[in-house]
Amino acid sequence: MTEPRATSRRRPPLDPRLLRASRSARRYVVASAAFAIGNVVAVVASAIALAGLLSEVITDPAARGFAAQSVHLTVLAVALTARGAMSYFGDRVSRRAAHATIDELRVAALDTLTDPGQTSPRRLLDEREHALTVVLRGLDRLSDYLSGYLPALLSTVVITPLIVVVELWTDPISGVIIIVTLPLIPVFMVLIGLVTRDRTRRKLAAMSRQNAQLVDLMTGLPTLRALGRAQGPAGQVAELGERLHRSTMGSLRIAFLSGAVLELLATLSVALVAVSIGLRLVFGEMSLYAGVLALVLAPEAYLPLRQIGAQFHNAEDGVAAADDVLDLIESGRAASRGTARAAASGEAEASSRPGEVGVTVELDRLGIRGRDGWAPRGLSATARPGELTVFTGPNGAGKSTVLAAVLGLHTPDEGRVLIAGRDLASLDRDAHYGRLVWLPQHPVIVPGTVAENLDLFGELPKDAVAEAMRASAFDEVLADLPDGMDSVLGSGGAGLSAGQRQRLALTRTLASPAPLLLLDEPTAHLDEGTAGRVIAALVDRARAGDTVIVVSHQKGVLSAADAVVDFAKELSDGR
Repeated sequence: MTEPRATSRRRPPLDPRLLRASRSARRYVVASAAFAIGNVVAVVASAIALAGLLSEVITDPAARGFAAQSVHLTVLAVALTARGAMSYFGDRVSRRAAHATIDELRVAALDTLTDPGQTSPRRLLDEREHALTVVLRGLDRLSDYLSGYLPALLSTVVITPLIVVVELWTDPISGVIIIVTLPLIPVFMVLIGLVTRDRTRRKLAAMSRQNAQLVDLMTGLPTLRALGRAQGPAGQVAELGERLHRSTMGSLRIAFLSGAVLELLATLSVALVAVSIGLRLVFGEMSLYAGVLALVLAPEAYLPLRQIGAQFHNAEDGVAAADDVLDLIESGRAASRGTARAAASGEAEASSRPGEVGVTVELDRLGIRGRDGWAPRGLSATARPGELTVFTGPNGAGKSTVLAAVLGLHTPDEGRVLIAGRDLASLDRDAHYGRLVWLPQHPVIVPGTVAENLDLFGELPKDAVAEAMRASAFDEVLADLPDGMDSVLGSGGAGLSAGQRQRLALTRTLASPAPLLLLDEPTAHLDEGTAGRVIAALVDRARAGDTVIVVSHQKGVLSAADAVVDFAKELSDGR
C-alpha cells in the first residue's frame, strides 16, 4: 500500500490549484470577498452609530430620548440586520459552494483515476487504498475548510486591514497596539500548524490502512466464511480502529489547547487596548466618542484571526486530502497534455496508412517494474500480421502485463512498444483503441440483455456475430436461454456459468472487425472441442491478415502458433 506522501513543501492557505480545478471555488471566492466587504461596512457603521449613541446619552441629558437618537438607532438596527443577513446568506452560499466544489474535485479525481491515458492500472492498484480514503472520506472534510476556514481567511484579508485603518484614524495609539499584537496570533498559528501537520498525515495514513484492510476483508469474506475463519480478522480490525481512535484523540487534544492559546492571545490584546483607552479617558486625553468607537472596533480586528484559529483544525484534514487530490488531478492533466502533444505529432503518419489489414507489434527491450520486481525485463519480440503469436511462461512472468502495455494501459519503465513502426507513446490513443479488440482474463459482462452485451463496444455485423457464435459454441448456449438474445443477465454475467460467460466474450471478440486481436487465456473454461474451434477461428483471422496475440499455456494453442514467445527464457535472460 502506498503511504501518503510527506508534505515538506510549504502550502499556501488558498491553493491556486483549487481555483483552477473548480469553477464553483472561483465563484465562491468572489462571493465571499463581496460578503466580507459588505460585512466590514456594516461593522464600521454599527460601531460609529453605537459610539455616537453612547457618547451623546452619557454626556448630553437632552439627547436621552428615542426621538433624539432615532438616526443612531436606525443606523445601528440596519447595520446589525445587514450583518446578520450577510452572515446567514454567506453561510448558505458557503455550504452550497463547498458541496459543489467537493463534487467537482471528486469527479475530476475519478476521471483521472479511470482514464487509461492518465493512470495505469498498476498505479491505481498501488494507490487504491489511499485514493479511496482521500476521494471519499477525506474530501468530505473539505467542507469545513470551504465553509469555515476560507471565509475567515478572506475576512482577515479584507476586514482586518480596513478595521486597522479606521482604528488608526480614530485613535492612533489603539491602532498601533493592534498592529503590534496582531502578528502574535499568526505566529502561534504557524507553530501549532507545524505540530498538527504531521499528526494529520498520520491520521490520514491510519484511515488509509483501515480502509485497505476492510476492503480486503470484504473481498475475501465469502472465502473466510467457507473455511470457517470469518471471525479471524476481528482482532486486527479492532486494533486498527484503536490506532485511529488514538490518533484522532491526539489531534483533538492539540486542537483544544491551541484554540485556548489563540483565544487567550486575542483577549489579552483587546485588554491592552481597553486599558489604554480607559486610562486616557480618566485623564481626559481623548473624547468619549473616540474611546467608545476604538473600543468597539478593537475586537473586530482580531475576530477573523480568531475564527481562523477556531476553524484551522477542523479544516486541516480536508486540506490535506484536497492537497493529495489536486496533486492527482494535476499529474493527470500533465499526462493528458503529453499524450495530446504526442498524438498531434503522430496523427499525420498514422493517417497515412489507409486500408492496412494488420499491424506489426514490436517489443523493443521492454521492461516493466512491478511490486515484486521486473516482469518482464529486456523483452524483445515481434508479432506480425498474418501470424498467430502466443505468449507463454510461468505465472508472474508478465504476460498479461505485456498485453496491457500493448494496449497502452501500462507505461514501460524500460524499452518501448512499437505499433506499425511507431512508438505507442506517440500515437493517438483513440485511434489505437479503434483498431484493436481485447479479451481479458475476466471479461466484462454488464447487467442487460445478451444482445446489449454483444454490442457493448459498438454494433457488430450480424453475419460476423453468427459465425463467431458458431466458433465459440455460444449458439448452443443461446438455444438454452429462455429469451434468446433478449435474455437478461445480471451483474458480472449472473445467469451464465463461467464457461458460458467466456463464450459470450469470445463471440464479441471474434466478431469484431479490428485488425489487432489481444486475447488473454481465450480457451479457459472451455471443453476440448470448443477450444479447438476457437483456435481454428483465431488461425483463420491470422491467415486473413490480422495480427493475433494470445496468452496461453494450452498445448492446442501452442501447437497452432506461428510464433511462440517463452517468458520463462526471457525472464531468466533478464535476470
